[in-house]
Amino acid sequence: MSTANVKHLLFSQFARIGKALSNANRLELIEYLAQGERGVEALSQVSGLSIANTSQHLQQLRQAGLVQARKDGQRVYYRLTSEDVVVLLNTLRTVADRHLADVDQLVRTYLDSRDALEPVDPEELLKRVRRGQITVLDVRPPEEFAAGHLPGAINIPLAELEQHLNDLDSGKEIVAYCRGPYCVLSYDAVAQLRANGFSARRLEDGYPEWKLAGLPTEVVEEP
Repeated sequence: MSTANVKHLLFSQFARIGKALSNANRLELIEYLAQGERGVEALSQVSGLSIANTSQHLQQLRQAGLVQARKDGQRVYYRLTSEDVVVLLNTLRTVADRHLADVDQLVRTYLDSRDALEPVDPEELLKRVRRGQITVLDVRPPEEFAAGHLPGAINIPLAELEQHLNDLDSGKEIVAYCRGPYCVLSYDAVAQLRANGFSARRLEDGYPEWKLAGLPTEVVEEP
């Protein structure tokens, strides 16, 4: 076999990953799995897809080596094969940011318009957490928070935020975060907090990027 043929075969294998990533629903499922292991039913619920459709997408991601599965009784749970998959998703996002005008337009129209303030970068947040200067607010669902979160963070899902405003310290700035830099949960949380008189900003990225950077995390210990 010639060197040229070997290269072509290798590129064909690389293309399997590209094909697996060529669907918006599958990219969203990767983002959800970047928060931690999830069952098919839970992924179906959070993504708004049917269980059958969710399972089909997960099988394609599995065939491309991006996720792996385990069975627990009758239930099947999925997780990312490694943090390399998060790096791959972030690289795809970065390239799209820099080279696709439509992405830039969507970010400017729907995200930047919601929050013009500079987000907090991870290193700054960690310093201020250690000094006790801020409240870190995780607005993801409880199961994602339990799987892993920023140190000292409190978990109030966005849908419950209004009910818990009185539980927050109005004397401290609040930094909200969620699943990633385009996760609208943190944008909406910050807008709601500011509307109620709180000083609030977003974390620059989300939990997966924080973990990928090797910054400290915590999990909820099972009783």
